[in-house]
Amino acid sequence: MKSQYVYDVNAPKKPVNLTANADLLQNAKGLGINLSQTFEDAVLVKLKKIMEEQWLAENEEAIEAYNARIEINGVFAASKRRF
Repeated sequence: MKSQYVYDVNAPKKPVNLTANADLLQNAKGLGINLSQTFEDAVLVKLKKIMEEQWLAENEEAIEAYNARIEINGVFAASKRRF
């Protein structure tokens, strides 16, 4: 079974240096926002989006061929449906 994660969630944490708007950081900290978790969440969203775009680009030809076949022949066993 394939993991639902696109990265190793058990990998050790690694410190990083970032720059951000000082007022934004102050407001976030004031509201108790966990900046490390928020950073990871945001990077994961971006990572999944880019991976999806890459997958679609890599499989564009196959997707177009499948859609063309369905348009011509219809969906498999469509005539057998009772709904």
